[in-house]
Amino acid sequence: MGAPICHSVRREPTAFSRNPQGSAFPPLRLPVPTENAIKPAKKTPLEPTSEHRYTIRAYSSYRAARRLAFPPFLMDKGTPVMVTAVASKNSAPKINTSKNNTASRTTMAKKEKSKSTKKTAPSAVTKIFSNSPELRNTVEAIEKQFGEGSIMPLGADHICRIEGISTGSLSADIALGGQGIPRGRIIEVYGPESSGKTTLALHVIAEAQKAGGIAAFIDAEHALDPSWAKKLGVDLETLLVSQPGHGEEAMHITEMLIKSNAVDVIVVDSVAALVPKKELDGEIGDSHVGLQARLMSQSMRKLTGAIAKSKTSVIFINQIREKIGVMFGSPETTPGGRALKFYSSCRIDVRRIGQLKDGEEVVGQRVRFKVVKNKVAPPFRTAEFDMMHKDGISYEGDILDFGVEQKILSRTGAWFRYGEMQLGQGKEKARVFLKENPEITEEVKQKILAAGGFDDLLTSKTGTAAETDESPEEDFE
Repeated sequence: MGAPICHSVRREPTAFSRNPQGSAFPPLRLPVPTENAIKPAKKTPLEPTSEHRYTIRAYSSYRAARRLAFPPFLMDKGTPVMVTAVASKNSAPKINTSKNNTASRTTMAKKEKSKSTKKTAPSAVTKIFSNSPELRNTVEAIEKQFGEGSIMPLGADHICRIEGISTGSLSADIALGGQGIPRGRIIEVYGPESSGKTTLALHVIAEAQKAGGIAAFIDAEHALDPSWAKKLGVDLETLLVSQPGHGEEAMHITEMLIKSNAVDVIVVDSVAALVPKKELDGEIGDSHVGLQARLMSQSMRKLTGAIAKSKTSVIFINQIREKIGVMFGSPETTPGGRALKFYSSCRIDVRRIGQLKDGEEVVGQRVRFKVVKNKVAPPFRTAEFDMMHKDGISYEGDILDFGVEQKILSRTGAWFRYGEMQLGQGKEKARVFLKENPEITEEVKQKILAAGGFDDLLTSKTGTAAETDESPEEDFE
């Protein structure tokens, strides 16, 4: 077998023959295989020069070879070629004399066929709009332009299932609909001073951290007590804290945290302390009518969409004020305008209704939790629980009260019983018993949830909405 005969082809550089770096192609040596020329030419090591060296192998498309900017007079339309640069300078050019790579083409054809004929479950949009091609095409165009999920049937599973974060109180979770604080929503918590608003928000943060989430606290009042937060179960190492100088800074920080899609719950404490920058730069006594309301209105318009997409729960703690000259109805109102009231999915009124004493010493307070507005469950539900000065909301005490109300636990005199089991004489001893026996506490909790009709929460350990595993997709004809 003889070596292939090579012909030198030299041409003048043109715009068509320039490589991506802008230099003209050097003279090319194209092998012209003879009938018996199967083996490549003798391998010779390439010297490191500035010349461009190429290998030639059979290619299956004349157009593809054309796109490589190879000179047309060097291509045979019957046997198109593709030019590729030699990667290594120490390797000799190789010649692929095979005219047809049937095996590779067959394999690729099978892969393309398998991709095109893969069976997938029909989408909900396809099922609903199967009888209306025009509407179906419109919906598909909307999803293509604005992204998947921009429009969808209301009965979709990921819309119907509202996930949440526990408040640390079972009765408060049930008053909110069973799931606790809903995710992806705005929540306003307001009430008088020392009623437990910040403590409630810190309990939500602690529950989110127990589930592996990240929480942030925007301390506009500059009054956060780290030692108290630690007693409530908050992990100070992972809690993000910001103390902004003015209201615009607080809202910008909140917006950035929300759009990061990495934070589960954000607490802003409080709306009344969000001072607009213009008011902060002015003098005391200057009139700044509507500045804070305008700030909150702009912030709500900008944040509400991002909050829904990120599934972040944003809790705004607010104070109360009294309106002057009100003759009928409640004179109480909340600062910050009306925008927060409209954009909030839940508005919670927290008030202290009594003191808890151990002898003459006050050890806690009784708190009433009223859901004034609720977009995810029936509103106007109330809950009462003990908030201890030592460790915050008494979860076990809440289980005792709710269990007696649902007749799952019985109380005879000062004794609390669970079936034939005596929990203790007096509420404090029964509470300690449940705290030392968490398996009994969990059993009573599951029965309370079952009695209340919250079957989807029976497998939950922290009071959050239980997630169900999606079944694998089935093949549809």
